[in-house]
Amino acid sequence: MTIIVEQPIAPWGASRLAPYPTTIQRPHASVTVDSGTQLGVFRDRDGQVVDMGAHGTSKGTETSTTTNSDSKNDQGHDQDSEQD
Repeated sequence: MTIIVEQPIAPWGASRLAPYPTTIQRPHASVTVDSGTQLGVFRDRDGQVVDMGAHGTSKGTETSTTTNSDSKNDQGHDQDSEQD
């Protein structure tokens, strides 16, 4: 009886791995939510509020459409978004 021992094969994705990029130290140490505004409050290691800069907001809507309601429905949908 002959026993064949196969060499383990590395997963295909292992050849695609690369080192993590250089990390940077963020200026904040903690984030809490202000109960009045529902916005994040960023604080440094000394507890002082850190300004994280302005950011935009976005809003999206989606509507369903039906074109034939008396037999098999032909459905689709529309999407749009707004960002400032």
